[in-house]
Amino acid sequence: MNSLQQILQHLTEKKQTVTTAESCTGGLLAGELTRLSGSSAIFTHGFVTYSNAAKHELLGVSQETLQQFGAVSSQTVTEMANGALQKAQADYALSVSGIAGPTGGTKDKPIGTVCFGLATKNQTQTRTKHFSGSRDEIRQQAVEYALQLLVENLL
Repeated sequence: MNSLQQILQHLTEKKQTVTTAESCTGGLLAGELTRLSGSSAIFTHGFVTYSNAAKHELLGVSQETLQQFGAVSSQTVTEMANGALQKAQADYALSVSGIAGPTGGTKDKPIGTVCFGLATKNQTQTRTKHFSGSRDEIRQQAVEYALQLLVENLL
């Protein structure tokens, strides 16, 4: 059973839902979560907040967080996940923000840097990963990692 099937089975059995707050993946994570039949039982909302303005307006990420830490930071993905969790009234929220390239990288945050958040009503955790490859490959690796992060926390 792959991670997507595990997520669908677990959340369906528990009558729980998941939402997404995406930047660099541009909706790919929501697309993957809705790929299997039956996903409407576990997925009700997805937020694609590519710009900082969208992160602020739709998810409540503070301007101070964005200015001080940047869009690609544990602080921002924490606020993205918490905002999505609240807006969607979900049990789990996955957030993703990163630099997929081929431009936009810096010395401190090179291309392939992706931050992830996972929020529940009780806690929010973050992870930062460094992927390599083309823009499409980095985005796909980010989706796969986000799903794996959710599976680890469900099981």
